[in-house]
Amino acid sequence: MIELILKDSQKGKRMYIRLPEKVERILDVLHGQGYEAYIVGGCVRDAFYGWEPQDWDITTSASPAQVKELFPKTIDTGIQHGTVTVMMEKEGFEVTTYRVDGEYEDMRHPKNVYFTKNLEEDLQRRDFTINAMAYAPESGLIDLFGGRKDMKEKVIRCVGSPRERFSEDALRMLRAVRFAARLGFSLEEELRETILEMAGNLRLISKERIQTELVKLLTSQHPDWFRLAYETGITGVIMPEFDRIMEQRQNNPHHAYTTGEHTLEALKHVPADKALRLTMLFHDMGKPEVFTTDEKGIDHFKGHAAHSAVIAEKILRELKFDLDTIRKVTRLVKNHSLYPQLSGKSVRQCACQIGPELFDDFLKVKRADILAQHPSVIGDKVIYLEQVERIWRDIQMKGDCLSLKELKITGKDLILEGMKPGPQVGGILDALLGEVLEFPEKNNREFLLERAARLREQLASEE
Repeated sequence: MIELILKDSQKGKRMYIRLPEKVERILDVLHGQGYEAYIVGGCVRDAFYGWEPQDWDITTSASPAQVKELFPKTIDTGIQHGTVTVMMEKEGFEVTTYRVDGEYEDMRHPKNVYFTKNLEEDLQRRDFTINAMAYAPESGLIDLFGGRKDMKEKVIRCVGSPRERFSEDALRMLRAVRFAARLGFSLEEELRETILEMAGNLRLISKERIQTELVKLLTSQHPDWFRLAYETGITGVIMPEFDRIMEQRQNNPHHAYTTGEHTLEALKHVPADKALRLTMLFHDMGKPEVFTTDEKGIDHFKGHAAHSAVIAEKILRELKFDLDTIRKVTRLVKNHSLYPQLSGKSVRQCACQIGPELFDDFLKVKRADILAQHPSVIGDKVIYLEQVERIWRDIQMKGDCLSLKELKITGKDLILEGMKPGPQVGGILDALLGEVLEFPEKNNREFLLERAARLREQLASEE
């Protein structure tokens, strides 16, 4: 936790932030040479909450060349935009010269950047008031656009015109929703209306940048505020499949919400892990494709998990997620509807199907899904899930075999016993695993070799 002391500057008192020693040294060097220098942006915002900032960004009146002269080791990380990374004992701190951005041509980068000696000109180009505050121990808080007031009122507001800010960088619309979700804030009305008008410009933003903001939103303290992305038209552009489930009814005894509202509720009940939150976002996205209503008026969604997994993979690939995340999320989505029987055999078989390394996550997904269902069914289902969890802990404690790699023999062993390499080897190993999942004590090398020989003889007699 960062130490923050807030005092009323209007009464002759000031706000103090205890800065890391290396940050203070950078500020002291710049100040010692007659330059202005402040920490700026997110680190100032986070200090209000006592959060340790991920990055300590520094802004200064010194030019990039002047910064490089003052510090023995620097890296030109973004020197064309005024940013130099100052290295302090192998730790890097970005130091950026006050600047004014020229015209934006691609809704991300300004055509030209102009350095300035005026802090206000630098701060007024920033996205939101809560990110446009600066601080230095000598001067205290510099808040020219009401960021502290907006933090007290819990509102996300643009610096100046929302239309201008979003025309400069369309991703700021999704960032506004992300900050609202992280902080539990509302969107200022003009900002909200402007997003509704301009959301289509998000099509011009790279998939990688969309992905980054999406993950930050979903892993925030309020993932269910993803609803804001729907209400402001953002999902209609970046993920129209979500709009479909927001409108998908669920007239079924197991549910109390639409599919979309169930999804938002489920997001609240799973840990803030990227793959788990993505799984809950996608787990029911295939329901509109398989929606049916029986003669009693009850809605059904048979096979929705498989359809949801296909949709999840498509969207995750479009958004340039890494292959490991895609594999993990799609497997969890595909299997989230499984209800193993309350026996060691059934739980072992289920763990084998999902992947033993994912079974703990499967249980977390299962719990979140259950807690977002109709109140009348939650109690019994939670009791059931707790029983599954107890069986699973017992399986783990005993070290039961749950996959081919845990079998006491391999395909190489079968080949050494005289079996020809080919599909038959895999078939026999699968059969042996099936027996071991039912009877864990059979995972014995001698038994498995004898059983493999008998299976081989049976196959030969059937040819």
